[in-house]
Amino acid sequence: QWQFVESGGGLVQPGGSLRLSCKISGLILDYYWIGWFRQAPGKRREGLSCIIGSNGDANYADSVKGRFTISRDAADDTVYLQMSNLKPEDTADYYCAAKSIRVPTSVCSLEPYYDYWGQGTPVTVSS
Repeated sequence: QWQFVESGGGLVQPGGSLRLSCKISGLILDYYWIGWFRQAPGKRREGLSCIIGSNGDANYADSVKGRFTISRDAADDTVYLQMSNLKPEDTADYYCAAKSIRVPTSVCSLEPYYDYWGQGTPVTVSS
């Protein structure tokens, strides 16, 4: 049985930093992409970053490239999203997700067609 536990969200001032964590149980990460998504009220879910579980290669949306970094701690079955230089428009609920991959791939997708989703953690950027 799979389970994602997201943590690390909260209130931060503009220009500040947060690190989100997603601890994953029940999945062998070598066979999945892991993605971070966000959704603000009235807006569509937006893909931010993803990582290929087998080799750690990452992909980023243009809106966060240079500010956000995704990483994997394979020994702890945890994926992180380090967020820096946060802006008010980053305010949203943040979700981690996994997509099953049965053949090798060179890139992971930021489209929200993932198979398993966490419950989300809220991030508010405000002074």
